Amino acid sequence: MHDLRWLRENAAAFDRSLARRGLPPAAATILALDEERRALETTLQERQAERNRLSKEIGEAKRTGADTTALLARVAALKDEVKAGEERLRELQARLESLLASYPNRLAEEVPDGPDERANRVVRVVGTPRRFGFPPKTHDELGAKLGMSFERAAKLSGARFVVLRGALARLERALATFMLDLQTKEHGYLEVSVPLLVRDDALFGTGQLPKFAQDLFRVDSGHWLIPTAEVPLTNLVAGEILAEAELPLRFTACTPCFRSEAGAAGKDTKGMLRQHQFLKVELVSVTTPEQSAAEHERMTACAEEVLKRLELPYRVVLLCSGDTGFASAKTYDLEVWLPGQGVYREISSCSNCTDFQARRMQARYRPAAGGSPRFLHTLNGSGLAVGRTLIALLENFQEADGSIRLPGALVPYMDGIDRLEPED
Repeated sequence: MHDLRWLRENAAAFDRSLARRGLPPAAATILALDEERRALETTLQERQAERNRLSKEIGEAKRTGADTTALLARVAALKDEVKAGEERLRELQARLESLLASYPNRLAEEVPDGPDERANRVVRVVGTPRRFGFPPKTHDELGAKLGMSFERAAKLSGARFVVLRGALARLERALATFMLDLQTKEHGYLEVSVPLLVRDDALFGTGQLPKFAQDLFRVDSGHWLIPTAEVPLTNLVAGEILAEAELPLRFTACTPCFRSEAGAAGKDTKGMLRQHQFLKVELVSVTTPEQSAAEHERMTACAEEVLKRLELPYRVVLLCSGDTGFASAKTYDLEVWLPGQGVYREISSCSNCTDFQARRMQARYRPAAGGSPRFLHTLNGSGLAVGRTLIALLENFQEADGSIRLPGALVPYMDGIDRLEPED
């Protein structure tokens, strides 16, 4: 959601941000609707003032015995005018709010311009990809002998689901627990257990609705399955006014995530890369506008630390204007090296949403120095996508015989197991 008062004074800047995303200008349309709404408000105030004045005149006329026919007729006409005007005002307000909600967040100035992922900027590369003495296999080739089955999942649920058995199921659990322990014990995030089903308002607040409804799953009750724990975690502060002293708030949760992937038809259909259901550890921060840029860097570093502890080579990429998400002003992607494919692939996105989500959620804080409540800034990131981390471990730590060596950080979470052996 956008600040209408800011837009009135910065129409060119608003349109410039849209242009950077490849969208046509919209400020003039929004402001014309806003002007019509404000003019109607003024007219209704004038009509109401006239009604109040005439009501007094009618009372005075009745006391003196004067004829009130004309006055009563005018009051009745004003009543009809006001009723029609109020209905029109509600329509204009709804149209204006819907229009404002349909446009993406304003981009940070430092976001590079570009139409798509080819214009993303590599910020840093960490770790050196391993040199194999044999042709490295992909995770699905390795997983076939380790307890990974897409065929059994298809029997149960169809395409884009997976069944993990035995050591792989345990590895998935170990990864999630390791990530949560790191974020809660060392990085100060508060673990939260959240609902997996949410209402429309929660998804509107974080920006998934109405624009991305096709990418979500809805159940018969009218609830939606969460596409990410960002939705319930961020909405914990919806409709609230926090004290500045409480900030920043840092939340984490490990949840299944559900995505229909309607907007990604034909992409990454092989293996576990793009599933309808997957496990993810989410990071959410709620802070002041002055702190959000530094919090963004901190959150990204917290996600990076997972990859460092797991000894996985990766790079940090600043997304360009055409690749930055709807609710985000600035996003860093962490891309892990996958030797089976010979490419870096996204394993985390860390985004600063500034006050965009807070305005949709009506989430504010009261400054310690006094004054009116201000809108919060919200941030979210993956810390990490558990399934993609499992993929990266299989491909980076594979041996020629199909076994998988585990990094030392995971061994305590695997009860001392330091290698996965292929099934016979």
